[in-house]
Amino acid sequence: MQNFSLGKILAAGLLLVALSGCEDFEAMQKQALADKMKTAAIAPNPAPAYWDGDLFKGSPKIVIKLREQRAYFFKAGKIVGESNISTGRKGFETPPGQYRVIQKDENHVSNLYGDYVGADGSTIARNVDTSRDPRPNSAEFRGAPMHYFLRFTRGYGMHAGFVPRFRASHGCIRMPAEMAKHFFDAAELETPVIVEE
Repeated sequence: MQNFSLGKILAAGLLLVALSGCEDFEAMQKQALADKMKTAAIAPNPAPAYWDGDLFKGSPKIVIKLREQRAYFFKAGKIVGESNISTGRKGFETPPGQYRVIQKDENHVSNLYGDYVGADGSTIARNVDTSRDPRPNSAEFRGAPMHYFLRFTRGYGMHAGFVPRFRASHGCIRMPAEMAKHFFDAAELETPVIVEE
């Protein structure tokens, strides 16, 4: 068996691209983008959020679908609301499982993620992780706000936050503020939370 160097393999690949037509190259680019979207769990055409939960009574349940990047709120087995979400990115994946709401905190603040600020209130370092980023001298930690927080297991919960069309959090489930408030108001302690792939 011949021994090929990485350089020869790359050169052969570039020659193949050069000999291919533009259409073939564009098709390869589109396929690479499609593959990236699959691994990043990008929601290509997210459905609009809605809330009809105030019109219905019954026992609540929350279902999170990680592949869809979507949250569903049920009352008495009927979907009464749904929303786009952003769950844990690679290395911080939101764990699938069956949980229950164990804490409700309307004005929760993270004790792990946030900013380091100076005595004058200016930001010294943004988006820090206190477990990894040492605090500069004379800086104070200001935790990231996590309004309408519903904790469902140690270290994980649902809350209002930035919701891009892909997984971007440190493991929590971010929702648009309006939908996070609806879920928060309608959920009770012990409400089942099902996190599915």
